[in-house]
Order: sequence, then structure tokens, then C-alpha cells
Amino acid sequence: MARSEVVVDLGALRHNVSLLAALAPASETMAVVKADGYGHGAVEIARAALESGATWLGSCSTQEALALRAAGIRAPILAWLDAPDEDLAAGIAADVDLSVASLTDLRRVEQAAEEADARPRIHLKIDTGLSRNGCQPHDWPELVEQARKHEVVAIWSHLACADEIGHPSVDLQAKRFDDAYEVAKAHGLDPKRHIANSAALLTRPDLHFDMVRPGIAIYGLNPVPTDHDLRPVMSYRSYVALTKRIPAGESVSYGMTWTAQEDTTLALVPAGYADGVPRALSGRMEVLLDGKRRPVAGRVCMDQIVVDCGNDEVREGAEVVLFGDGRRGEPTATEWAELTGTIDYEIVCGMYRPRVRRIYT
Repeated sequence: MARSEVVVDLGALRHNVSLLAALAPASETMAVVKADGYGHGAVEIARAALESGATWLGSCSTQEALALRAAGIRAPILAWLDAPDEDLAAGIAADVDLSVASLTDLRRVEQAAEEADARPRIHLKIDTGLSRNGCQPHDWPELVEQARKHEVVAIWSHLACADEIGHPSVDLQAKRFDDAYEVAKAHGLDPKRHIANSAALLTRPDLHFDMVRPGIAIYGLNPVPTDHDLRPVMSYRSYVALTKRIPAGESVSYGMTWTAQEDTTLALVPAGYADGVPRALSGRMEVLLDGKRRPVAGRVCMDQIVVDCGNDEVREGAEVVLFGDGRRGEPTATEWAELTGTIDYEIVCGMYRPRVRRIYT
């Protein structure tokens, strides 16, 4: 038995991808599987997504894209952020599309194409307001002009506040994106367009264009307050390693921040902050054990937590659900995020841990 397990429900993943692709029927769907599929496993997620309506895959780096190719995945892949010394030639040789956001990027791709003796496929990225990667509008005409001798598959950008419905920046970015598209057309290009992330896919059909790029939503986590039937794909479970009774007045865990008010049964669970349980959940965490939500007593430790079970008898080896889809009343990744002041993206991405076994259902 593993100390703890992440369970990835590929049926839920397929449901989500099918639902999202159906929301943009006139567009292609790029399933974003960067960061090892947001902690879910990029190869398995990619295969399931492609079986369910996705036609493209999105990765952060060329290295991530090459791992998909090594697994036998032949669908189109876009890689969009590489370190300066990344082997782009290997990506070009493997038919990985590359993002270009500057003349420096373009020169690197051109050099890599010579090394690979292959024609690169590029997506020109315009910065429409996020101010991360992307070409500034005043440099855009020159980049387009220099890139037009290559195969420019698409122009693209990324939205800063699409998860805040009605935020004025979305319309501003859409306008800048349209301006960039007109410049590209004026230079003789006829590229695809893609700007819609999960939030825009769900709330802005006017921005679906030729391709949508759902990320977090394919994993069943909704970035906007809509009632779409997205199903969380990841759950996290462990088991009871030891039980004991302690009398009233005894304290639990480092710092003795929790003291039993009456005699109680404790269950020791071998999962801690080294296994993805945020220490910031100390004093605020609950788990599902024997059909009940039960509080975690005291601080989260590196390797373990302690559950207060009151007067209930619990057996060693019993399953403990730390988070799941919530249908049984268990905590969710979104609940963890809200309690710790972060986003559920960070919770699931952080579950790729050496001691945590990942299994697929």
C-alpha cells in the first residue's frame, strides 16, 4: 500500500473535454497539458483528451512536447516558453509548433530550423495586456514582416482577467488582438487565431475564433462561477496507519496548538506537507474517514496528520480521503485553495510528489 495516492479519473477528464469542445463547435480545441498535465500526468491526460474532442495539445516547453512525442502522441503540439538554451531543433524535427514573441525568438527558431534541416511552424504571440511573454504592439509589424517567410500557423495571446466576468480588460485585450490580426493580414498572412483560455471558453463565445485553449477546466476545476457540469478529475487519499485513545487535557502535534477537551480517539495518517498537504491548513483541515468529515487535530507535519475521531472506533488501514470531487461530502481541491489563500491550480499541480503514487481509473 502506498503512503498516499492521487487518483486520476480519466472518465471525468473525457467528460470535461467533450463538454468543452461542444461549447466551441466551430473551433479546434487545444487541451493544455503543461506542468505534467497540471499534476495529473501529461501523457495519460493527453491521450484521453484526444479521444474526447481535443485536436491539439499545449505544453509550456519544447521538452514537455518531446516527452509527448516520445510516448507516441502525434497530434499537433504547441510549445510556448523555453529557456534560452533549449534544444529547439529537436522540437522542430519532431513537428512541434513553436511560439515566437520577439525577433530574438525568431532568430533562435531560424537557427534551430537550419540545424534540424526542417521548416518551422510558428505561432506569433502578441502581448495584449498581460505583460508577460508576447510581442509589444509597437514591435509587432516588424516581427510579422520578418516571420512571413516562414509557416505562420497562428497568432495568439493570453487573457489576464477572463476569470472575472465583465472585467473591462477582456474587451481591451480583444480589441488589441483584433488590431494585431489586421496587421498580420496586411502583411499577407492568413493565420489562425487563439486567445480563449478556460474562462473565456466558458463565458466569451465571441473570442473562440479558430481554436480554444482550455487548461484548468479539462481537469474539472471551474475558474468562473458558472453551472457547467465540470467534474473534478483528481482525488487524494491515504489511510489510517495507527489509532490511539488519549485522555482530556492531552495535546497533539508540534507546538501543542490543539488540546483534547475530552477523551478522544486519534487516527494517524501518513501524509504531510512533503506529500502535498499544505501546512497552512493546520487548524482548518478536515478529511473524510468512515463516511464522516472529521477535523485534523494540531499542525500538519512533514510526514503525517492526526485526525480527531471522537468516540468513534476506526480501524487501521481505513481509507482517508483528503480531497476529491465533493460528492461524498469530502473536501475539494478548491476548498483547500480557499482555506490557504491560493487557487486550485496550485493545489493540483503541487500533487506531483515522489512519495505520492498516481493511479488512473
